[in-house]
Amino acid sequence: MSAQEIAFVIIAGAGSLGAIRLVTSKNVVHAALYLVVALASVAAVYLIVAAEFLAWVQVLIYVGAIVVLLLFSLMLTKAPIGRETLDNQQRGMALLVAAGILGGLVFLFQDAFGASSEVNPQVTRTADVGVSLFRDFVLPFEVVSVLLLAALVGAVVIARKDEWAEQTGGGADLGAKGEAERAG
Repeated sequence: MSAQEIAFVIIAGAGSLGAIRLVTSKNVVHAALYLVVALASVAAVYLIVAAEFLAWVQVLIYVGAIVVLLLFSLMLTKAPIGRETLDNQQRGMALLVAAGILGGLVFLFQDAFGASSEVNPQVTRTADVGVSLFRDFVLPFEVVSVLLLAALVGAVVIARKDEWAEQTGGGADLGAKGEAERAG
């Protein structure tokens, strides 16, 4: 086994452990931090295969921006955090769907890599990735950025609505003065 293969096994183990803890964590904030571990392991795998540009894009966009946006929206919306809020009693259906997805992935991997185990990587320059991104994939890139902006604006609106309701007394109970003004 080469040093590259040993490093891959170690990083894959850490990433897999982070992904398992991500979906089994009892706390949403801890799950977000395990997401950092899983995404950072993907960036490390990119470094192993000499795709430095993709590794740093992974770190900046996913580990940096997406996880910070997730934590920011959790804190801003004052979402309930804990096991009780995550448990919805549909574990059987979730297990069935997960088994179906796993079966599909196993089928796809065997179809893609089953005939020959040799992979012939091609040299790709960073400039080629940039041209492909901004020529072929500019629309999905912009749609995702607008979607993230809308999610952030929605979180701010939800947080402001709660603050406004607390300052005005909820708006549901007008009291005696409000009833008199309404009737009069």
